[in-house]
Amino acid sequence: MFTLTRSEHNPILSPLKTHPWEAAAAFNGCPIIKGTETHLVYRAMSEPQLLKEPHIRMSVIGHAVSKDGLHYEDRKILIQPDTDFDRYGCEDPRITKHGDMYYIFYTALGGFPFAAENIKVAVALSTDLKTIKEKHLVTPFNAKAMALFPDTINGKMGALVTVNPDSNTADICYAEFDRPEDMWSKEYWDAWWKNIESHKIHIRRLPTDHLEIGAPPLKTDKGWLVVYSHIQRYGHSDVTFGIETLLLDLKNPRQIIGRTKGPFMVPDTYYENTGMVPHITFPSGALIRDEKLEVYYGAADTYCAIATIPLDNLLRSITDERRTHIKRFPGNPIIAPRPGMLWETDGTINPAAIDLGDKTHIVYRAVAAGNYSTFGYASSSDGFSIDERLDKPIYFPRADFENRGCEDPRLMVVEGRLYMTYTGYDGSTPRVAISSISVDDFLKKKWSGWSMPEAITPPGVVNKDAAILPEAIKGKYMVFHRVHESICADFVSSLDFTKERINQCIEIIAPRRGMWDGGKVGISSPPVKTKNGWLMLYHGVSWSTTYRVGAVLLDLEDPTIVIARTAIPLFEPEEEYERKGIVPNVVFPCGMVVRGGTAYIYYGGGDSVIGVATIKMTALLDMMRT
Repeated sequence: MFTLTRSEHNPILSPLKTHPWEAAAAFNGCPIIKGTETHLVYRAMSEPQLLKEPHIRMSVIGHAVSKDGLHYEDRKILIQPDTDFDRYGCEDPRITKHGDMYYIFYTALGGFPFAAENIKVAVALSTDLKTIKEKHLVTPFNAKAMALFPDTINGKMGALVTVNPDSNTADICYAEFDRPEDMWSKEYWDAWWKNIESHKIHIRRLPTDHLEIGAPPLKTDKGWLVVYSHIQRYGHSDVTFGIETLLLDLKNPRQIIGRTKGPFMVPDTYYENTGMVPHITFPSGALIRDEKLEVYYGAADTYCAIATIPLDNLLRSITDERRTHIKRFPGNPIIAPRPGMLWETDGTINPAAIDLGDKTHIVYRAVAAGNYSTFGYASSSDGFSIDERLDKPIYFPRADFENRGCEDPRLMVVEGRLYMTYTGYDGSTPRVAISSISVDDFLKKKWSGWSMPEAITPPGVVNKDAAILPEAIKGKYMVFHRVHESICADFVSSLDFTKERINQCIEIIAPRRGMWDGGKVGISSPPVKTKNGWLMLYHGVSWSTTYRVGAVLLDLEDPTIVIARTAIPLFEPEEEYERKGIVPNVVFPCGMVVRGGTAYIYYGGGDSVIGVATIKMTALLDMMRT
């Protein structure tokens, strides 16, 4: 698991009206380090040329320099259309230094109207990044996004290239060359094309996916790290431009040895969602610096931007597909429906958990026929094995707003009293409900001590997945809840919910369309205080309706501020009891207990049973590094 952080300096390049050649856009930048400076080549686009035909926005390759890798100056044109093969534009450069030469591959537009037959790869060579020594047309066929490996591989120069990008069958392919001149040799490419199937690196998951190389490969001790564009639903109105990574074998780059399971970045901020072409994040370059991967990308086909990922966490996540940092208890499921118990015959799921009196106390949702839910009780001394489990519900519907069931509890102690938030369902609209009990009554199992329930969210508004922050913030209590698809919060002056109500949605996190949590998000367990921030697990639902679990780290003093959010899931359905059930492909925690530096995560599997998984808190917090 890892986090991704957009630079607070984004966008690092924006259009400049004082430069007509980049007045409309400055995007898709590719960096390279030269001495103590970072040089950036990028696509620059003019406003429509109204005084000559055709009236197109002309693209050139710009060049800028930065001393700190964030603030770029001295912006000039480096490559401009001046040959037949690029007379209508030069786009999307990728730069690699090989020996003493800088090779800048770019998309060359050789005809208008633009069509596959006139969109090809070209290369410009430079020794100083000030002047272009020579330019060549590279591919005789439709291609884009070519990038050279920085070192020879088995004595040859290697490159990745995107073939047929202007069709529905784009492929990322590998090519290798005995000498630089082979790169622009038509004879070489004609021979290469005859065996194109053997050159393809098979990445596409679905027929509607579209692929393009993003950044030139970076060498790590684990393999060649490749950042690329994986576009979902290409050509459809709900297209998603996502960014992913591959890890290729150092000696055989045709072999994939690791990859992200889905996009770790999609359009999410104003500069990614507003511009020449809205809702685009398109990777175009990368560096490894200060033990982080810096991903350079084009935002909305208008701006250059940067995001960073801790490199060790990224490499670990794409080489450890089983996510060995989180360990499921071998005895799972620890709670399942019992024969003859009609009140839980259709499922024992979504457990709250709290550590009191040297025991873990579990309050779980029990589902009877007709989807009628009450709460059952179990406890464990070691966090795994169930020592006690009651034969009757400890909590059941008592108010009109919950007459069809009480669902998905969360437990927290606030100022010495035990509060339980849950979903009250009347057969029409789920609402957030709350009840409380003294800790003494709870430990003595005096269930009559539960206070009368209160619905604390407005009627007619779907609202679920609530929890109270265990400590007051500036004299007020923070209540998390889920309105429609997003995790929200509100602040109340007291915990007397006969008087207090939730009446606003301060958005904490929202779905990231196209990612593993792109359908909806909801709080899992109540936040846990750590030295780094409030750690909160949440569930995310994808377009395929798979429920996975991620984490966010919230600011200690202002928990509406998200410090970090996992880019990939912490864990997801893998075991049979998670992949099959009344609702398949579900892991749904409602409780987390921390004991001796280990987090015990209690979750519903497949909407049928309950499991527990553990992870070291040090490992979990390390994954939340930015």
